[in-house]
Parts: sequence; structure tokens; C-alpha cells
Amino acid sequence: MANHSAYFPGTATESSESGAPAIRRIYIKAASLDRFGMGMLRLGLAIVLIWIGGLKFASYEADGIVPLVANSPFMSFLYHHPAPEYREHMNKEGQAIPANQQWNESNGTYPVSYGLGVIIVSLGIMIALYPIWPQVSAVGSFLLILILMSLTTLSFLVTTPEAWVPALGDPHHGFPYLSGAGRLVLKDCIMLGAATLTMADAAKTYLKRSA
Repeated sequence: MANHSAYFPGTATESSESGAPAIRRIYIKAASLDRFGMGMLRLGLAIVLIWIGGLKFASYEADGIVPLVANSPFMSFLYHHPAPEYREHMNKEGQAIPANQQWNESNGTYPVSYGLGVIIVSLGIMIALYPIWPQVSAVGSFLLILILMSLTTLSFLVTTPEAWVPALGDPHHGFPYLSGAGRLVLKDCIMLGAATLTMADAAKTYLKRSA
């Protein structure tokens, strides 16, 4: 059977050549969005930190982090009552049981949450200062990396029993089945990468401006 291209010489080549530039233009356009993407990443990181940090001043958020802090070998000393005593005094989100609130007050739950809120909001503000003081933004990202890697969130997956689905009858429990709290902690792996990228970018900007 005769080759179709023999009757239409150059047809396949011309088609591929005409399609290649269009596809290349798409990739060139995508590559040009790197600075916009970095800006969105930094803005998103700052918004999340300031928002979540601000919520630490709400009682429901302070109650919600008790299992994380109480089981942490790095932070449990901040509370007055040892784990797992908190399990008998947990308020659900939107719930306000006076007896549980009194226990949390005696536990030091709210001052600890307020302190964490101040730190988290401060880091968000520092990172957001990139256009004015990139060196401050770089320090903010660096401090966020230290907190994520050592003192708090990523270690919670190991130290907090509530990070995993409990054995209440469903066959899917324990590792690797993350609970709502565990899924919340796991997302900080993304924040770790974002903090690293924004730190490096802010440091580069500072070095260029100071050269």
C-alpha cells in the first residue's frame, strides 16, 4: 500500500511544525509567571498565618489545640495539667460548657493560645514586609521553618494520638488514616516548602538591593 505521505509530501512535517510553536508559546507564557507565582505564594502564606494566628484569640481555637500542645514534649510544660486529663474537658467547636472552660482557664489554655497567636501573626506580618524590607521577610520565613520543623506542627503527627483515626469499630484506624487534626497538621508540609522558597527569594532580593 502506498504511503499516504507520498501523495501529500511534507504534510505531517508541516502539521507538527505548525503545532510546535503554539505549544512552545504556551510553555513560554507559563514560564513567565514565575514572579507572579512567587508573589501569590508569599501573599497566601502571609494571609494564612495572620488569619490562623488571629483565630488563636478565639476560645474554640484555643480549646482545639489542647491535644496538640499537651502531648508535645516541646510544649506540654506550658500547661498546668498533664495529658490526657484534657480529654474529659474538651469542648466541641461552637460549644461552650462552663465547667470545661473553667478547666481550660486553670490549665493555662488561653494564655498559651494567645502567645502562639502573637507569634504566628508576627511571622505573617514579617513575611508580608517583603516589598519594603526583604531582609525582614527572609527572617520571618526562616523562623517559620524552625517552628514547623522543630517545635510544633510537624512533630504533632508523632506525639498526638488524636492525629489518627481512633479504633471505634471502623477497620480504617491508626496509621495511615489521618483524623481531621492529623490532616490539618499534614498540610504544614506545604507551608514548609513555601517558607523555604520565600526565604530564598527574599534573601536574593535583599542581596541584589544591597549590592
